[in-house]
Amino acid sequence: MTEQFKDQGGVANMNPSALFRWLSSKFMTEMVSEKSLVKRRAKAEKLRLKKGLPHKVEYFHQINDGYSHLAMQLLQPLVENYDIDLTCHLVQGPSGDNLPEPDLLLELSRRDSQQIAPHYGLSFPPCDDKPGIELVSIAESILVNVGQDEFPAAAKAVGAALWAGDSLGLEQLEEQFGRCDDAETRDRIEKGTARRRKLNHYSGAMFFYAGEWYWGVDRMYHLEKRLLELGAKKGPDEALLYPRPTIDWGGAKDDGSITLEFYPSLRSPYTSVIFQQTVSLAKNSGVKLLVRPVLPMVMRGVPATREKGLYIFRDAAREARTLGLTWGSRIYDPIGKPVHRCYSLYPWARQKDREVELLDCFLKAAFNDGVNTNSDRGMRQVVENAGLLWDEAKQHIDGSDMLQELEANRLAMYEFGSWGVPSYRLLDQSGKTVLALWGQDRLWLFAREIKRLLNAP
Repeated sequence: MTEQFKDQGGVANMNPSALFRWLSSKFMTEMVSEKSLVKRRAKAEKLRLKKGLPHKVEYFHQINDGYSHLAMQLLQPLVENYDIDLTCHLVQGPSGDNLPEPDLLLELSRRDSQQIAPHYGLSFPPCDDKPGIELVSIAESILVNVGQDEFPAAAKAVGAALWAGDSLGLEQLEEQFGRCDDAETRDRIEKGTARRRKLNHYSGAMFFYAGEWYWGVDRMYHLEKRLLELGAKKGPDEALLYPRPTIDWGGAKDDGSITLEFYPSLRSPYTSVIFQQTVSLAKNSGVKLLVRPVLPMVMRGVPATREKGLYIFRDAAREARTLGLTWGSRIYDPIGKPVHRCYSLYPWARQKDREVELLDCFLKAAFNDGVNTNSDRGMRQVVENAGLLWDEAKQHIDGSDMLQELEANRLAMYEFGSWGVPSYRLLDQSGKTVLALWGQDRLWLFAREIKRLLNAP
């Protein structure tokens, strides 16, 4: 009998809720395993070779999405450097339960893309707002009218004019490439969206290759590595076009005058992947780390679809392996009561100066060690691993003192335009916000901002 259900008397004696938690956790563990990934990739490559097919990459472009504006700048370099058959689709943005905050997402995509573009050698116009509806319609109708061979160059020119609010530039591009009527434009976008849905995804700026999804420039290095392994790179140079940026703060040391706010959640795969990296960055650079935990989105009433969940867990596993982590070895979903119980201990752990260790040990238990944190046995293991006493913890567990703080942290996130976790906000010596963004894949950017503030070479 495994540790995952030892204290429940085995699977046969589990109540329905516990059984569902155990089964879903077992499924997630298998789904994210490297063995499963290797098997899926091998199967896809075997089928490709059997049918004599090229390396077919599909790209899904959402024209009013900042991340798509960066992603389409990768198209021509990809075709020039890899032996691939590229097909581009125009799509609508995510909708329904896949899009909890539509206005915030488009605004974030603009701000975030402007921040990261120069670090990847890409460009993004210095605009202050998302494109207007009329210009978006014109841009879509132009791109629908171009062929696949023309799409990379056309999308780059159209996107630059659109995000710059250059209506005259769009008129000139309309003369150059032509334009489809509204009905045909809607039909093509619906077909692209349907194709993406058939392949089980929901977002723009996405690349699809042989059963696997890659999000924009941030995940391009995963796709490049896969194509390299399959011998699809043109020429002998195996350097990546868009490698993952390193977390480099320059080696300088702050005296705590700079503050890095960190907004984690205890059910977030991405939080669990980057938690220790975040703590290490703060410790090594000397900046003050202010941890501001929030409730998981699904526990805030924000629904999550199956396709979104599958992508997030698989993507988190890829990211973790890149960081050299043994993430996902055994997952035991902590949603619901376990999260509340751990957070109820947070104020007490903070008094003991062990609050960071408490969250770290909980995340490790849930996303790597397969500990059932829904039991006293599991929570005791978390508490003791954090260097705290279980007998003391029992006097504080299941309280509600933390609820107001969790909500205040959530509202603080919303104030700087984020709603998901992990999010970060960097404050300079005067307490002014320097940078505030969402995503574990932005820690490298915060490190570089710390380096700049410290004037590190």
